[in-house]
Amino acid sequence: MTTATATDIESRINTGLRAATDDPAAFLGPTHFMDCDSPVVRDFARHHAGALERPMDKVLALYLAVRDGIRYDPYSSVLIRDNFRASRVIEAGRAFCVTKSVLMAAACRALGVPARPGYADVTNHLASPRLLDIMGSNLFVWHSYTEVFLNGEWIKCTPVFNADLCQKFNVAPLEFDGRDDSLFQPHDVDGNTFMNYVHDHGPYAELPYEAIEAAFIAEMPNAYGPRGHLAEGGDFYEEADAVGASG
Repeated sequence: MTTATATDIESRINTGLRAATDDPAAFLGPTHFMDCDSPVVRDFARHHAGALERPMDKVLALYLAVRDGIRYDPYSSVLIRDNFRASRVIEAGRAFCVTKSVLMAAACRALGVPARPGYADVTNHLASPRLLDIMGSNLFVWHSYTEVFLNGEWIKCTPVFNADLCQKFNVAPLEFDGRDDSLFQPHDVDGNTFMNYVHDHGPYAELPYEAIEAAFIAEMPNAYGPRGHLAEGGDFYEEADAVGASG
């Protein structure tokens, strides 16, 4: 794990990995993390959306496949570089926002739809009391979403919290219609404030692993163990059940 400061790393990353253009043609090919040429990613994309004709239909099918088919688990945040590759996410079957979004982008690219990851710092992210205690804050840095190019424009979507998990936390699943930006819900089902965006890092051409790693370590210095694991032993779904029972 790096010893450089998060600010230093982000400054360096911004000169290389930030999306330097909005030309959709620049966001179709494979990268180290968005390995859309991997047989694992291609098979995932084809299985869920390959028979569909319209790009929007493909994207909407992939959105649900990533949102609900890959189990959201913040304890899967292990600071090992290759674990952040889209093909590894599929093989693991569980992921957190950063890795779910890179999978969404890679799967879209595998079917010929331009896509790229974007990042923002947020508060009031869906979390259990145990996770917040481990983090020491309700600020989630480098939370990730995905931008897809549909009908001539870039649209944001966030295929992160699967529907059954949202129900446990009393939050409606985040829907996406392929036309309007779909970011996190500002309120839960009772109208209480849920999530706020604090700072948008913008879209990237490639997952900025070094910047994310540095920021996670800087903001959560006591959260990661020597092997890069976040709070080993946690079961986020049991914790979610406890939250629901106390609500």
